[in-house]
Amino acid sequence: MPEPTMVAGTGTVVAADYFQSYSVVGLLTVVGVLFVAVAFGAGRLLRPVVPTPEKLLTYECGVDPVGEGWAHTQVRYYVYAFLYVIFAVDSIFLFPWATVFAAPGYGATTLVEMFIFLGFLAVGLLYAYKKGVLTWT
Repeated sequence: MPEPTMVAGTGTVVAADYFQSYSVVGLLTVVGVLFVAVAFGAGRLLRPVVPTPEKLLTYECGVDPVGEGWAHTQVRYYVYAFLYVIFAVDSIFLFPWATVFAAPGYGATTLVEMFIFLGFLAVGLLYAYKKGVLTWT
């Protein structure tokens, strides 16, 4: 098999361009890390440090800590959070779909795919409604 021919100096130019693009990313990463480090360092140097016993107590929602750390939590709050996540994912998929839908040649296919996706979400919402999850008690 013959070896590929290379124009003199072309390989070094391609390699230099390749590594230059990564050097820009590396430089931005270093600048970002330095920015965060300087911000945290300035905050540590400029803040007042006056530890008192009240400041060292565990504090949660204005209630003094009494008893054990275990508390009963209603499950419905997690269900509401889960339903929010479902609709947030729905919105994440709707925006790219809208851009692809406008492209020529993708209209009918993406329309069918989106109705299938929205159908799955509607079934999930109907299930949550039938279980009584959406009623606030």
